[in-house]
Amino acid sequence: MSSSPNQTMNIPSYEDVLVAHERIKPYIHETPVLTSRFLNELTGAELFFKCENLQKAAAFKVRGACNAVFGLTDAEAKIGVATHSSGNHALSLSYAAGRRGIPVTVVMPRTAPQAKKDAVIGYGGVIVECEPSTSSREAVFADVVAESGADFVHPYNDPRVIAGQATCAKELVNQVLNLDAVVAPIGGGGMISGTCLTLSTTNPTIKIYAAEPLNADDAARSFKAGHIIADDAPETVADGLKVPLKDLTWHFVKNHVTDILTATEDEIVAAMKLIWIRMKIVVEPSSAVTLAIILKNPEVFKGKRIGVILTGGNVDLDKLPWMNK
Repeated sequence: MSSSPNQTMNIPSYEDVLVAHERIKPYIHETPVLTSRFLNELTGAELFFKCENLQKAAAFKVRGACNAVFGLTDAEAKIGVATHSSGNHALSLSYAAGRRGIPVTVVMPRTAPQAKKDAVIGYGGVIVECEPSTSSREAVFADVVAESGADFVHPYNDPRVIAGQATCAKELVNQVLNLDAVVAPIGGGGMISGTCLTLSTTNPTIKIYAAEPLNADDAARSFKAGHIIADDAPETVADGLKVPLKDLTWHFVKNHVTDILTATEDEIVAAMKLIWIRMKIVVEPSSAVTLAIILKNPEVFKGKRIGVILTGGNVDLDKLPWMNK
């Protein structure tokens, strides 16, 4: 599968997911599924939390990054890889490239959390900073690729990445039987697309809900309008969910997502705090938006068995969102 942005859309198949899972198994964890009696009672649903915050590099994005990096030929790999990302894809691609011993350059917004920048550097990545907008990110990135010739591994609009992310839902449905629905966050749509790819093939009766910050609700508005609406620089505590959908992820969203539900900043922070306190695990705000929309829409989830994908746990501990409240 090629990652050229100019090609006719290359939609990954479930066969690609099976190949990806075998390829990446040596470099990822099969993450655990945790439950909380307190949160079940609070929501009236049976919640099964797929803990990608406990993944390598503390993010599900290691799956897609490893599939892209380890799928390269030796000649391609030698030139290295590059991407633009606000954080988790950046550090995940750096992790994967480090494991293969190849160069990696990442364009990151100057406002990205320091914890994520430190992780990229720790894995051997080179950071080039840009302004915190999609337009700046893409312009700076174009210069980086023109100079290096590196293979562009898009954070989400890449068939190799989506096939890798799809392995998360593949594990989840083997770990928990008879799910009624799966809830995952949506930003650019890589995780939700992978979830759609797996479930539409293996368990098409399972409903798929995407969770999004109200402050960055371009996917929800796109879903209602029937075409992509892209915001350039939304502001939300869920820093991993600021980017817009692209053609490949939109294909999965429009064809397989049941609904996109939104939560306010306060609701996201409250849900994050609940997970920390009740489940004793570290999740970032982008993960907590899943629980936030379940708490906000009890009529949708009550009495159901719900898979909840907690996508990452990369948090700046010196700047927790409830510290100044």
